Amino acid sequence: MPDAAKTSAVSGTARTLSSLLAGLGVEGDVHAGETIRHQFRMTYEPDLPNLRQVHLMHEELFEELALKGFEVSAGQLGENITTRGVDLLGLPTGSLLRLGADAAIEVTGLRNPCSKINDFQTGLLGEMFALDPLSDEFTFKCGVMAVVRQTGTIRPDDPVVVELPAHPHRALERV
Repeated sequence: MPDAAKTSAVSGTARTLSSLLAGLGVEGDVHAGETIRHQFRMTYEPDLPNLRQVHLMHEELFEELALKGFEVSAGQLGENITTRGVDLLGLPTGSLLRLGADAAIEVTGLRNPCSKINDFQTGLLGEMFALDPLSDEFTFKCGVMAVVRQTGTIRPDDPVVVELPAHPHRALERV
């Protein structure tokens, strides 16, 4: 079993627990809702389903960034849940993550990094991408987005159980 949901965070502040609400997202989070809550996209697609209810980021990214001189910790880049030991970026679309005793979320795609990341630390946005020299395509490294399928409360160090969807698997795309 992968390690755990190491930290749950809302609005950039690490918390000891978070409530996930089925069909909505993280209780109290600005992005919670059935339809799009992303400020820019709401202006032209306000009625589309919200595929970005929960943002997950892998804690290993913070270690990678530290080696490049950036100081980032859980919750500072807008993620709701930070994991360790889960290959979030390698999951197929539709993967189900069971968090703690009750909560379940479905991975919908990759987080499309926002230029506001540079407001946190100059140059950080450039570290959220990696160019694959073989394909000349960018890899997005700043986590995945998900929707809440089953209500529950999560706490730091809760286990994460990954359930892959049926084959054929679809690679994650930006949402």
